[in-house]
Amino acid sequence: MSGHNKWSSIKHTKGKNDAAMSKIFSKIGKEIAVAVKLGGPDPNSNPKLRNIIQKAKQNNMPNDNITRSIKKASGETNAINYESITYEGYGPAGSAIIVETLTDNKNRTASDVRHLFDRFGGSLGSTNCVSYLFKRKGLIIVEKGVGVSEDDLMMNALESGADDVANFDLYYEIYTTPEAFDGVKDYFDEHKIPYVSAEVTMLPDNYIELPQDKLNSFNKLIDALEDNDDVQDVYHNVDVPESDEE
Repeated sequence: MSGHNKWSSIKHTKGKNDAAMSKIFSKIGKEIAVAVKLGGPDPNSNPKLRNIIQKAKQNNMPNDNITRSIKKASGETNAINYESITYEGYGPAGSAIIVETLTDNKNRTASDVRHLFDRFGGSLGSTNCVSYLFKRKGLIIVEKGVGVSEDDLMMNALESGADDVANFDLYYEIYTTPEAFDGVKDYFDEHKIPYVSAEVTMLPDNYIELPQDKLNSFNKLIDALEDNDDVQDVYHNVDVPESDEE
């Protein structure tokens, strides 16, 4: 869900236990509710909802859960109105953290987020205190060894409107502007180019490394934030070694 080593995070999400998956389903259900409120219940005319449904299926969310979330947000059953609030702050050793939430009680959420920052050696900051260190980008991850060569992927990515392709050991990262993301993703779908993740995210301009003692506290803070029911996404600028994410 957050930060660097995106592929590692995706692999670990797939292996989460039932309790953790239930929490992920709940978070996706909130995203569905907001998307339906903004653009209606039909994924054919609501690209945001269509993307979230695809995300839900990639996380093995049952179709019944997806349908129920859409109906609830459509007003066919009692719906909850969620407010989107973003918090920014500093983790251990001055690391930069952005926390995106969806909540029905902003006082509770603000208190919880502040408490977690304080508990693990960080501090909640003011609006825009760290967001200038990040850029919002579309990010599509394609696993290597799925029948797409680097040259073909590069050609298709640029033809579809992507900005760049980065080559890592196990996967490729395709970057887009937020405005071009839906078009690039649709192009990949239409041309049957397989990917393991596609989302609009926040990427830091630069990553920092932390000493091991600070890294331990940082990881505990990120885990605690992501475990909070109101937190949807957490972004940071720490280069976390893959062994520390497992």
